[in-house]
Amino acid sequence: DEELLLNAIDRKLKLNGLSVIATTSGTEALKMLNTAKKLPDVIWLDYYLNDMNGLEFMNILRKNDKWVDIPVIVVSNSASEDKVKNMLVFKVKKYYLKAENRLDDIITYVKELVKEKS
Repeated sequence: DEELLLNAIDRKLKLNGLSVIATTSGTEALKMLNTAKKLPDVIWLDYYLNDMNGLEFMNILRKNDKWVDIPVIVVSNSASEDKVKNMLVFKVKKYYLKAENRLDDIITYVKELVKEKS
């Protein structure tokens, strides 16, 4: 996400008791996953990344057997019907349009996903 918004989301998630690893690109996120000692309980994904789009990221993510079951939510400014359908093919849990959803509601859903994984 844009750096200012990324920092705000990071801070809000941490204030809600969640551990966060924030990255600014898809490549950086994939590197973090590749070297992680513990995989994340949830991935919060913006459709538009600095170096790839959400479909490209999900295509790489779902091809790796270690990452295939990580729940992913997409939170983006863009949610055409085709984008949402294409992301759901990759078993994205939810696709949120930023303008139509409150940050607190999205975080509540993230916390539910984390709780399910425990």
